[in-house]
Amino acid sequence: MNGITLDAPYLDTDADQLSFALGHPVRDALAVRDLTVDGIDVQLRLLGASHQVCAGPVRETVACLPGVRGGLPDTATHDFDGWHYSFGARVDAHPASEFGAEVARIRDLADAHPRALYGVFPGSADAVTALTVERDGTGLTWRTWHTYPRSRRIVATHTRLEAR
Repeated sequence: MNGITLDAPYLDTDADQLSFALGHPVRDALAVRDLTVDGIDVQLRLLGASHQVCAGPVRETVACLPGVRGGLPDTATHDFDGWHYSFGARVDAHPASEFGAEVARIRDLADAHPRALYGVFPGSADAVTALTVERDGTGLTWRTWHTYPRSRRIVATHTRLEAR
């Protein structure tokens, strides 16, 4: 099982408060999973309703950052020494009748995945942050989900880091 109940109060922020940063300093984490995927060291970090992934030359942060205006880019790319990075994000709204089932699907996916980490906030089984990572050809792919029960929105990100 890759899931844990987080030892943190549940604060139902909103998807619009998340921001995106590359190279942001490592933040205190509620949970961390260290992995090596095809020779690349990866660290999955749960920061509450947000995440950091440290992989190769990348330190990706999707979080409510102090002093940084919220809003995620639909896409972002960056070239590092010998690596190409591409990021995508989307926000989906779900009807009340479907939101819980979609969160359960994300939890099941993360539970079954060999390289995943997810946290459930106390007080709401539908308040989840989940991350998975896998080998993808000449690089890595990771996906994340951030769920917001009050607004019934789910932020999904997809990142690819490719060796050049």
